This record gives sequence, C-alpha cells and structure tokens, in this order.
Amino acid sequence: MMNYAITFFIIAIVAAVLGFTNIAGSAIDIAKMLFVFFLIISIAAFIFGRRKVVV
Repeated sequence: MMNYAITFFIIAIVAAVLGFTNIAGSAIDIAKMLFVFFLIISIAAFIFGRRKVVV
C-alpha cells in the first residue's frame, strides 16, 4: 500500500515539473489519501497485533 502512495507522489512531482498541474494535483491527492489509509492500517495492526491470546 505504501508503494502506491510513493508511486503517486513521484508521478505528482514529475507532472508538476513538466507543467501538468491538473494531473499533479490529482496524483498528490491520491498519494495523500493512500498515505493516510496506510498509516491508519499500520497503527491498527500495531495495536491489535500486540494482544496476547488467553486460552
């Protein structure tokens, strides 16, 4: 998931350098959403993955 966020961020940088502002804006928005989604899932996995199973 983080790979997608990094990919869209790189696409946004390249598009911004080449002058494609609409594409850059869309790509950076997608990268932000994916990064936040990745961060939430990582925090949830860290919290719920550390529990001990009581048998």
